[in-house]
Amino acid sequence: MKKKRRLNECRRDRLRDLAFLSPSVLGVAVFFIAPFFVIVYYSLINNPIQHEFVLFRNFSALFRNSAFVTAAKNTAGLSLVAVPLAVVLPFLLAQLLECRIPLKSQFRTFFLSPMMVPVASVVLIWQVIFSHNGSLNDLLGLFGAGKIDWLKSQYAQLVVVTLFLWKNLGYNMILFMAALNNIPGELIEVADIDGATPWFKFRNITLRYLSPTILFVTILSLINSFKVFREVYLLTGEYPVESLYMLQHFMNNTFASLDYQKLSAAAVLMALVMVVIIALLFVLEDKLGKDVEG
Repeated sequence: MKKKRRLNECRRDRLRDLAFLSPSVLGVAVFFIAPFFVIVYYSLINNPIQHEFVLFRNFSALFRNSAFVTAAKNTAGLSLVAVPLAVVLPFLLAQLLECRIPLKSQFRTFFLSPMMVPVASVVLIWQVIFSHNGSLNDLLGLFGAGKIDWLKSQYAQLVVVTLFLWKNLGYNMILFMAALNNIPGELIEVADIDGATPWFKFRNITLRYLSPTILFVTILSLINSFKVFREVYLLTGEYPVESLYMLQHFMNNTFASLDYQKLSAAAVLMALVMVVIIALLFVLEDKLGKDVEG
């Protein structure tokens, strides 16, 4: 009798859990999972009218498209530069702010302030600074330098990387500060008593305990680097200088021309690359922090 009652209670608990989860599961299925499979389907057919399967012909045509190749190279180059900086610099800032330095709260406020500024205001500030008649050129003119149209020059991607870091350093720094505070203090004390060097403590204690945070910050920064299109679009429009033409520009312009096959193939390819990169990061984090979790 007790066993039967317990089984009934378990069934009621499962039904209640399913009832609470069903809205979220339904929303994810309708707005994320189903559209993804629709995109995969469109990437494998010739057009939305005939629906004839062409397998990987759309993908091969994509790699022969010069606009896609340029956009992929620019996006990869931006991510390769911006993401490591968005991980290393906040970590160094967090270490610095953990020390006893003057004006610590002012530094923290300075790095967190970009999180409170709307994107449109940020873009306006960047236009005032980096335009042809902007304040940076006026400053450089005091030293005899000529004017540079930064957003249309070879330094355009450097301007975007600076904007990306300015927007993301503060949040990543807070994440690292929280992770540093969670490192067991007794481990550091034991290492100090044993005469461990700073490098030994960093490699075997700090780095291992921070590995989940490093993974999270890296994935977050990688995703944000793919979303930098918003700022670039507001700064330069639909067709910026070649070095700022990103994958999102390509997809946006392809959607405007109703070329769904090319757009779907690019989206699927981008998703696969992201999955592979994140999987490799998880494997690396598992090897780095395995003994800490154990």
